[in-house]
Amino acid sequence: MWQVLASIVGYLAHLSSAHGGAVNYTVGDVWYPGYDPYGGDAQDNAPWMVQRKWITNVPIFEADNISLACNAPGNPAQTSIPINAGEDISAVYYAWVHTVGPMIAWMTPCTNGDCRTFDPKGADWFKIGQRGLLEGTILEGMWFQKQFSTWDGTPDLWNETIPKTLKPGPYLVRHEIISLHSANKPQWYPECVHVEVKGNGSSVPGKEFLAKIPGVYNMSQPEINIDVYDPAVGNKTTYNIPGPPVWQG
Repeated sequence: MWQVLASIVGYLAHLSSAHGGAVNYTVGDVWYPGYDPYGGDAQDNAPWMVQRKWITNVPIFEADNISLACNAPGNPAQTSIPINAGEDISAVYYAWVHTVGPMIAWMTPCTNGDCRTFDPKGADWFKIGQRGLLEGTILEGMWFQKQFSTWDGTPDLWNETIPKTLKPGPYLVRHEIISLHSANKPQWYPECVHVEVKGNGSSVPGKEFLAKIPGVYNMSQPEINIDVYDPAVGNKTTYNIPGPPVWQG
């Protein structure tokens, strides 16, 4: 529990000058502390650490940035969250400040059998969930990114389900927020956590569900290179989230 509290306190201390990120995870009633980007290097080899290292709340601005996979520097964690296929994983945020843009949860298998030594460069990622514009217009409507932020001191929880038929094994789960509040200047906020999927499933997604990160986004996509303040864009009531469809198993 002290690791959880330390992570939260350290993170909240930087909210006034920062953007945000996933700071903890929950599976069932169990909380798992994430990496505190301002907590120092002592966390790097902590045996309880499940989240890959990230060192700043500053977003990634380039669609082709190599750090888009698991943020920077993206060093592997030391352990994994055990989770059953079909079970929910929640990414925990606090006082998320932005309100416009999609949120996407991805997975990729650690194909070498050990996420502690797995390099996600060139990996095939698949979506397990995505949340976008819920109602209203692109500029003034209700996005999930706005809805999930509580601003009452309680955690902002983003829940997704591990596909029930997914083949067991070690995986990275990548939670990604894309904020579009700056005209033609998208902001990416990705974090990766190690999980060990349990179960009797044998399914894996087909090629039509796979994407490279970086690679899935580019500034030629109108959903990415977007000015939400342009009335021709901001008054629309639909937004197509880029990338492949969600794989549900």
